[in-house]
Amino acid sequence: MNRKDFLSAVVPLATVATAVAGTKKIKEEDSLKIPAYLKEGDIVGITCPSGYITREEIQPAISKLEEWGFKVSVGRTVDAKDFTFAGNDELRTEDLQQMLDDRDIDAILFARGGYGAVRIIDMIDFTTFKKRPKWLIGFSDATVFHSHVNRNFGIATIHSKMCNSFPADWSKAEPSQIETINSIRKCLIGEKMQYTAVANEKNRSGTGEGILIGGNLSILQNLAGTKSDIHTAGKILFVEEVSEYLYSIDRMFRNLKRTGKLDKLKALVIGGFKNKPDDAGEEFGRTVYDIVTEVVKEFSYPVCFDFPVGHQKDNYALKCGVKHRLVVSADGVTLKEV
Repeated sequence: MNRKDFLSAVVPLATVATAVAGTKKIKEEDSLKIPAYLKEGDIVGITCPSGYITREEIQPAISKLEEWGFKVSVGRTVDAKDFTFAGNDELRTEDLQQMLDDRDIDAILFARGGYGAVRIIDMIDFTTFKKRPKWLIGFSDATVFHSHVNRNFGIATIHSKMCNSFPADWSKAEPSQIETINSIRKCLIGEKMQYTAVANEKNRSGTGEGILIGGNLSILQNLAGTKSDIHTAGKILFVEEVSEYLYSIDRMFRNLKRTGKLDKLKALVIGGFKNKPDDAGEEFGRTVYDIVTEVVKEFSYPVCFDFPVGHQKDNYALKCGVKHRLVVSADGVTLKEV
């Protein structure tokens, strides 16, 4: 075949291929899946994919869920113990799998964090869950599930407090503690969420709109390069952390930057960061504000600090995988579901 004939044959095929690809391309937000919101009488399952917790410790959460009008199904991992874990890997996998597959369970609340989710994530079969999504609720170690579900299935989840954050005596609970726990109910019944944060001189003003994703910083870093790794381009990323040295926090943010996760964000939300004090003679010499400002200095998207999410009492429920708008100004910060 001469060159003229070859080009005449290839060009139409290329044109057809481009046209077909174009018909299949859809915006990411159009492909997102929002689980059904809950109504009175729906069932919330409680399971422990990570650390150990007792039935007595989760009772305040059970009582509050029932007060909200939901029924509660408690998994076999509650009261189970294998050293630090809520039973061995097999039990934790089976318990979560049963709740994912059970058509009568409408949402799953993780009892507590700790460590263990990454040990079982690859043993979970999400086939039924993909066909009938349900809300997965939790934070800290539950970041593994938020990230994995968002990356692979585009299904929304709820980043929020868990059972071990519900007070045993509500009359002694602080207003922020009550408000943030009640925000879980608002998420579950389908209210449009909107939060504000006070102005911070370290903030970078601007407006960003995109899918909200994120969670615990060290876990997000640990998931890099795996099938649970998040895609951040065009999204609003939020991160929080606890009990890490400042040099370690710096290292984790450097990892985010080197893996390209900070390049094309629509906005960056920095939640609570409770770092360990530096060892004497090993002072890092930079604050969290300094660390973040340095790694994002070449980008122009808005950045806010001290947002009320993380290992703290004012840890509001956030709908991961849902479109939000962040507005950062000299007057304060607003994060609104759109």
